[in-house]
Amino acid sequence: MTDSLTDKAQALAAALIRSRESGPKTDLSFDRSGPVTAAEAYQVHQTLARRFGPAGGFKVACKPGQPVIMAPIYAADIQPSGQSFPAPEGEPIGIELEIGFKILRPLPQPGAADYRQRLRDCVSLVPVIEVVLTRLVDAEAASPMLRLADNQLNGGLVVGPERADWHDLDLTRTTATLDFGDTRVLDGTVPVPGGDAFENFCKLAEMAGSHCGGLQPGHVAITGSLNGLPYIEAGTGVKGWIEGLGDVSVAFP
Repeated sequence: MTDSLTDKAQALAAALIRSRESGPKTDLSFDRSGPVTAAEAYQVHQTLARRFGPAGGFKVACKPGQPVIMAPIYAADIQPSGQSFPAPEGEPIGIELEIGFKILRPLPQPGAADYRQRLRDCVSLVPVIEVVLTRLVDAEAASPMLRLADNQLNGGLVVGPERADWHDLDLTRTTATLDFGDTRVLDGTVPVPGGDAFENFCKLAEMAGSHCGGLQPGHVAITGSLNGLPYIEAGTGVKGWIEGLGDVSVAFP
């Protein structure tokens, strides 16, 4: 993930930088000469993180039958629950309620003795809302690796209260609610994406290495949406709740 940039990765990074700095959204032409590769997407991450970082967390996706992928979340885009979150005017805002892991101390190296137990002891649990935004002209039409290059469409993160004594919780499924204003869009027991939130975090910890600075104390790692990917308009208040973890909320003025 640290190889020198290909010409395509360099051009894509430059386009995404312009899009993040109030320029036009990035078109999908980067796939026309052959799809963007995972290696190029991760090269783009590194380039953008030098401009917009540091990272304050990571997201991981562990979909059945597909390679595990990850993307950084910039520290500047992470905020505590209960505040307002800026979003581009007129742009739909994706909302994902997720189980997050807050890193309390340096993580053990993969392969270390008692690795998984030591990993458990390094993190607390937090309820989070991921804000999904894109710098692409049409994220639905973009290739998976082009979306990955766009930090897997991350626009920010809202973090609820920590729970340190989480080890007895079932992280394969959870009961949760999610409200968009007065409308409840999630209410009940749902499976955790990838089958187990802690297993997802383990895969991220083993994969991240030094990518965009690596996973560090204070970072928050998120593990997949409990509610799919619905969109809201600005002006909508959002409140989520995860059993055993508590509430998390955000407003979009």
